[in-house]
Amino acid sequence: MKKLTHLEALVFTAVLETCVDQLSILGYIMPLSCERKTDISHTGIQEVKASIVTQKKMNTNYQELMSAKQGSGETVTALSQKSIKHKQQLGKTEDLRSTQHLSNRALKYSALSVKNLRKIQAHRQYASDVITITMKMIQESGTFTSLTEANEREKAKKGKFHDLLIRSEEGKKEIKSLEKQLQDIKKETEIQLQNRDSVIAYLKDELQEMKAKTEMESSYMKKSTDLQVYQTQKKCSNAENVLDKEIQKLRNKTDEEIRVHTEIENFLRQHQKKVEEKLEYWIAKYENDMDAKDDELDVLKASKANNLEALQRLAMECQMFEETIISDRAEKKAKRRQLEQDALKVKSTLKLQAWWRGTMVRRHLGPYRALRKAPEKQRAKQNAKQKNGKLGAKKKTR
Repeated sequence: MKKLTHLEALVFTAVLETCVDQLSILGYIMPLSCERKTDISHTGIQEVKASIVTQKKMNTNYQELMSAKQGSGETVTALSQKSIKHKQQLGKTEDLRSTQHLSNRALKYSALSVKNLRKIQAHRQYASDVITITMKMIQESGTFTSLTEANEREKAKKGKFHDLLIRSEEGKKEIKSLEKQLQDIKKETEIQLQNRDSVIAYLKDELQEMKAKTEMESSYMKKSTDLQVYQTQKKCSNAENVLDKEIQKLRNKTDEEIRVHTEIENFLRQHQKKVEEKLEYWIAKYENDMDAKDDELDVLKASKANNLEALQRLAMECQMFEETIISDRAEKKAKRRQLEQDALKVKSTLKLQAWWRGTMVRRHLGPYRALRKAPEKQRAKQNAKQKNGKLGAKKKTR
């Protein structure tokens, strides 16, 4: 950067001195207005604090009401009354919030005015400091680099401030959207409360209907149980009577069975005595018969031995007779076969002769040639007779 001449430096310093004087005059003017603004802001802050205290009281009352609702097991009607009170409290809190919002806005405007004055005072002081520094630098070195550096610093601060403003605008938009969502949620809660009230009324009606229905069912069940008990008692009494009759029948039957058993036992004892007597008789008879049969067996054994010897002799004789009979039969069989063969030969020769004679007669061979002419003459005579018969028949028809 080029250095300023002595004349230019004097001109710039004079201009800068006038600027510093004007800024100092503004500094003497500003404090009075700031004090007044601070008084106004203090009064607004006190009003806002009072409204905040009242709102806190209302919030505590609302929380106590909700805790009492959750802790106590109230009926459906009590819950509906509490919901109505809760709506009234919500209306009051809405009014308080609107008043608080207005007071906050007033406080915000007052606080903004105070802040703006403080900012102006700070900027004035900063500008006067920068100008005094540049005046010293111009007088000493003939340059104003400090002024350019301060300008660049202010530009950077301004860019940062612009970014902060953009962010604050975005935050305001988000706050507005959230407030809108909050209002929608409030409307939905009010609708839900109305729906709950209608549901509570419907449930009351159903509860009364269920009570009446349960009373009717209980009376019906009591009557039905009494009737069932009476029926079961009657059935049990009938069953007891039937069982008593069966018991009496069984007792009579057992008495009869005992009597029959005693009679059968006596009969069997008598029969046993008779059987024992018969057994003794048969044992004695068996012994006598066995002795007699032993004697007969000895006799039969002796006769068997004699008969066996005779049988052996007869067997030898039978064998001799059988051999002679077999030889005789074989001879007779051979003779019979010879006779049958001779008869067969004679029969076959006779058949052969008869066949040959028949062929000679049929074919008019040998001595049978004269037989051929006789049938021819007979055939001619028969043909002539047939012709004469046909002619006579034709004449008759004419």
